[in-house]
Amino acid sequence: MKIAVDGMGGDYAPQAIVEGAVLAAQELNVDIILVGHEARLERELDRLQAHKLPISICHASEVVYMDEAPGMALRRKRFSSIRVATELVRSGGAQAVVSAGNTGAALAASTMILKPIKGIDRPAIATLLPTQKGSAILLDGGANVDCKASQLFQFGIMGHVFAKSVFHKPSPAVGLLAIGEEDSKGNEVTKEAFMLFKHSDLNFLGNVEGKHFFQGMADVVVCDGFIGNVTLKMCEGLADMYGQALKTSLTASPWRRLAAWLLRSALTEIRQRVDASEYGGMPLIGVNGTCIIAHGSSTPKAIKNAIHMAKRLAEEQVTERIQEDLERNSDILDVDDNRRSKLWRQIRSHMSFRGEREVDDAASEPHDELPSSHIPLL
Repeated sequence: MKIAVDGMGGDYAPQAIVEGAVLAAQELNVDIILVGHEARLERELDRLQAHKLPISICHASEVVYMDEAPGMALRRKRFSSIRVATELVRSGGAQAVVSAGNTGAALAASTMILKPIKGIDRPAIATLLPTQKGSAILLDGGANVDCKASQLFQFGIMGHVFAKSVFHKPSPAVGLLAIGEEDSKGNEVTKEAFMLFKHSDLNFLGNVEGKHFFQGMADVVVCDGFIGNVTLKMCEGLADMYGQALKTSLTASPWRRLAAWLLRSALTEIRQRVDASEYGGMPLIGVNGTCIIAHGSSTPKAIKNAIHMAKRLAEEQVTERIQEDLERNSDILDVDDNRRSKLWRQIRSHMSFRGEREVDDAASEPHDELPSSHIPLL
């Protein structure tokens, strides 16, 4: 198992990247190919006295920086570390690539060089988030802002395979993120996607509201990249705010500091569950190869866990299993646009009729009148 690591990508590169690669080589039984400026990477390996580990260096003379436009940078910098690392996967020199650099560049490089899997319109970023029952997969985490219903359905298939193969869940529950649990809730795209999921062989729960996500109702939650990325950023902000508030409160007096000391093991356990470095990075699923996108501020521990995630995806042959699931659901995905439009008109007509019938039934039932102040705002 050889994993190419973008040694120059990230806020703390190359120090944190090389340290994480060394930890992975020591603990995970993998060969690491560090891609980047050879002299700088050599100095880091010398500092860590890691030359006896299974770590090699592939020279790349250029770097795509965080503030650069991804597409233009990749075209101009043909010898950038992220591009060279991705080329190694395409050529078979490595089985996976890990980068904490420019997210757009990693996404563009994987899409252009590795190419999407046959039957997948757009790759998606799968993000792991903690829940009361363990963790759940949210996708898309930001790769695709606007999506069609068929693409949301493809995301569901990819998430299903990811959860089943890597986390060994026999029948992952798939939910569609919407504004209500009822079948008729959502916009035009999510309503159409709902019907595609309903007629598939996936374990589809139906619509899932945001408030139910962290309860662990679903193993996989599907949404477009705009909603997914906003959700992730809000979760990050909430976690930071809650952590700071808890720290301030627990250190406000000597008695509270004593209580915090007594609860230190429980607090450490909670912190580990919500610590992003425990998950390492986000897989870009749907390309012909394994690509892990780590956070720009990744620590050595996060890089090590990102490499571990890359190893697990490559070992479980997630790409091949996605192809198999796509073929099983080909009758749903192969519906042409005209037939899909006709089907969707029938669905809307059915939902409209059912909604009118529910209103009529509610009107015919006796009920007590409420003052206007008690009428809920919908």
